[in-house]
Amino acid sequence: MKKELIGLLPDELKAELVSLGEKPFRAKQLWHWLYNKGETDFFKMTTLAKTFQARLNELYTVTHPKIVTEQNSVDGTRKWLMEFQDGKQVECVYIPESDRGAVCISTQVGCAQGCKFCHTGTQRMMRNLTAGEIVGQFMAARDSYGEWPTPTDETRYLSNIVVMGMGEPLCNFENLKSALKIAMDGDGLAISKRRITVSTSGVAKYIPELADLGVKLAVSLHAPNDEIRNQIMPVNRKYPLDVLIAACKEYQKRCERRQFITMEYVLLKDINDQPKHAEELMKLVDGLEVKFNLIPFHSWDGAPFEPSSNNTMHRFAKILESNYFAAPVRRSRGEDIMAACGQLKSAKGKKDS
Repeated sequence: MKKELIGLLPDELKAELVSLGEKPFRAKQLWHWLYNKGETDFFKMTTLAKTFQARLNELYTVTHPKIVTEQNSVDGTRKWLMEFQDGKQVECVYIPESDRGAVCISTQVGCAQGCKFCHTGTQRMMRNLTAGEIVGQFMAARDSYGEWPTPTDETRYLSNIVVMGMGEPLCNFENLKSALKIAMDGDGLAISKRRITVSTSGVAKYIPELADLGVKLAVSLHAPNDEIRNQIMPVNRKYPLDVLIAACKEYQKRCERRQFITMEYVLLKDINDQPKHAEELMKLVDGLEVKFNLIPFHSWDGAPFEPSSNNTMHRFAKILESNYFAAPVRRSRGEDIMAACGQLKSAKGKKDS
């Protein structure tokens, strides 16, 4: 079976080529074709000798996830159902802004976290994605927009990566770490570490290590106390709020520069959306530099919760803002194509549920 090259780190790619008797500099040439040009056909890599092209074609493969379906929202959001070599599928979303755009990528097929408000959590966990499958989603998104070779920051549409798709990123940390190192490499995809955000449901063990990568942190908090969080987020039983907050403080301590943490907070009617909950939240994050991202609950068939009213959400935001916290209520994007927060689910997962 041919070996997949997408997902190998630079030193790993160099070792592969040296094992074939090639000079180490060939790895840099090949890397440029893979990640700057986005080329998947060895015979179109014109700076490589024909004998080298043939040898690569004999032993290796270069694969981007297959786009099974593509949906476009009225607000410009684009969602893809992507399929890997074994037939497993995930959803990936592009969210455009006026001056940039973020690709929301997944790290697992399904999810084992079981957050009660999340549609993805109703799909059983199937497997972790490889490093190549994680970074490959961004590459397939570039295929969709024709954004090859790697453009400058001033001209690119796909400028940011948010690891907020299907799965818990920190439960697949080693593959995530390799994928992000590939994405950040300046000779390839060249995504600045300042333009990468990793969201976790609260797997505290690996949170400080995100500071070592230099990427931004978002925490799916969603509750101001352990009692509520235990009810809606099973991860809290292993990593309760005191442990989670301590890990966040360690993350900020390790950061090279001042780095705010985004606390994501889905507002659920009569569960976590009252003024007393806002007051608890502010006490909880004391000692951290945070900004809140208040998220309307996006319902789905069988959902056990209802969304908070618009007035309730803005009252909640006003309490936080009056105490000098940034707390915007997020504008829903892609809801008409089930691409909004908490709505992602693979097609096969939908059939199985």
